[in-house]
Amino acid sequence: MILPIIGLGHPVLREKTQEITPEYPNLGALIDNMFETMYNAQGVGLAAPQIGLAIRLFVVDGSPMEPGDEEDDLTDFKRVIINPVKVEEHGAPWPYEEGCLSIPDVRESVKRPEFITIRYQNQNFEEVTETLSGMKARIVQHEYDHLEGTLFTDYISPMRRQVIRTRLAKISKGEVAAPYPMKYGKQK
Repeated sequence: MILPIIGLGHPVLREKTQEITPEYPNLGALIDNMFETMYNAQGVGLAAPQIGLAIRLFVVDGSPMEPGDEEDDLTDFKRVIINPVKVEEHGAPWPYEEGCLSIPDVRESVKRPEFITIRYQNQNFEEVTETLSGMKARIVQHEYDHLEGTLFTDYISPMRRQVIRTRLAKISKGEVAAPYPMKYGKQK
């Protein structure tokens, strides 16, 4: 089932999320719906707050992205990440133009560290610790931020944020034509 994506301005996007257990109601269906919603919106990641749930869960699938070099091959980079904990980020910060399904039609250069080590539970609640680099690290860092109530626009300079202020205000009012279902709310 394709779910509406929560747009900028909705309070859930700024909430710090709560851990879940294997008993979380209809978790398998929720994960399937998140992947379907993400694919429908042509995204490579989707966090639970983006569908209105303040829980520590996100899904990623980098395979739709352009193939990079061998080190950054995203062909098999599909994960269900539950209750993640960032263990470490390191390496030289590198810029890349990011976007977000909750902030359609806005792309901005964001610098992120090259590596992340993350500990999480997979769909079967088995513990996994993984060190990712390059684009894989960036995708996970972006989605992890959603679980902390942080958006990619928080990383851009105040001057750049001022330049796009009007566009962000329109998005938060629902004045944007996204090619997928969206839901908006009042800002806190």
